Amino acid sequence: MLLLSESDIRQLISMDDLIEVMQTALIEYSRGRVEQPLRTILDVKGATAGDGHAFFGVMPAHIPKSGALGTKLVTVFSSNLAIGLPSHLATIVLLDETTGALMAVMDGRFITEARTAAVSAVSARLLAREDASVMAIVGSGVQARSHLLAISRVRTISEVRVWSPSASRRRAFVDELQPSATARLVSVDSAEAAVRGAAIVVLATAAREPVIANEWIADGTHIAAVGACRPDQREMDPRLVARARTFVDSRTGALAEAGDIVLAIREGCIDASHIAGELGALAGGEVAGRTANSEVTLFKSLGMAVEDVAAAHLAYVRAAERGLGRGIPL
Repeated sequence: MLLLSESDIRQLISMDDLIEVMQTALIEYSRGRVEQPLRTILDVKGATAGDGHAFFGVMPAHIPKSGALGTKLVTVFSSNLAIGLPSHLATIVLLDETTGALMAVMDGRFITEARTAAVSAVSARLLAREDASVMAIVGSGVQARSHLLAISRVRTISEVRVWSPSASRRRAFVDELQPSATARLVSVDSAEAAVRGAAIVVLATAAREPVIANEWIADGTHIAAVGACRPDQREMDPRLVARARTFVDSRTGALAEAGDIVLAIREGCIDASHIAGELGALAGGEVAGRTANSEVTLFKSLGMAVEDVAAAHLAYVRAAERGLGRGIPL
C-alpha cells in the first residue's frame, strides 16, 4: 500500500494537469460511464462540532475508462478555523478494481481544494466571455486562493477584486498572493463593490444566506459558485439563479443538495428544467453553452467523487513512476 502526503501530491499534479483531468472525468460522468452514488452525508452533532456546522461525507466512485476505484472520506468542521486547522479535511483511498485490494491512502485536503478550482476553471473556459479580464472573488480562504490560480490558467485576468467579511483576511490574501500574481489584486469593502462590472465572479464562501444580489451582476458575467453545499444554504439571490443560464456538475446532486437550486425551486423562482445541463455534457458537446455575449452564465458546483478519484488516480500513477510516497506492507 502506498501512502502519499500532501507534500507528495503537490509535487505530482499541477493545476494544468487537473483542469484537463477534471474535464475528462466530467465528460465520462455525464455520458453515464462512471459509477457514482449520491454521497452519504452524516451531520455530526455534539460538543466536538463546535458551532454545530459539522459534516462527515463518504464519496465513492469507479471510473472504468482509467481503472480508478476509490472513495473520499471528507469532514467539514467550521469550528476548526478557531484552532488553526482547515475547515475541510479529507483522505482518499484507492483500491485495485480487479481484486478490491487496497492500493493507496493519500491526503485529500489539497486534492479537494485544487480539483474544485480546476472544475471551476473548466466552467470559465467553456462559459466565460473570451474577453473576460476582471474577476471578483467573494471569499478569502483556500478556495479563493486556488480559484485565482486556476481561472488565471484559462483567461487573461488583469484585475481581481477580493471581498470577505474580515478586512484583515482579505488584506492578507492580497499581500500574500500579489507577488506571484500577474493580475492586480484589490481588497474592496463590500461584495457589491467586488462584483459590479466583473466578467467572472467566484463565490467561495461559508454563507448560509445570499451574499450577492441579482442587480449587482452585469449582463455577460460568468459565475462559479462553490460554497453553499447543503440544501438549506445559499450564496445567491434566487432571482440571479433564475436569470442565469445554469449548469451543474451533477443534475442529481444539485437537485438534492445545492441550496441555491433547491431553495429557488421551493420558492417558485425556477423548476428543475431551468438547469441547462451538466458541465460534462457541455464539455462533451451535448448541450449548448453561452448563447449570447449578454447572457449571464452560472456554474453551481457541489464537487463529485469522480473528481477526487480521478485526481487521486493520476497522483498514484505518477508516484509509482517517480518513486514518491511511502510503501507500507499490510
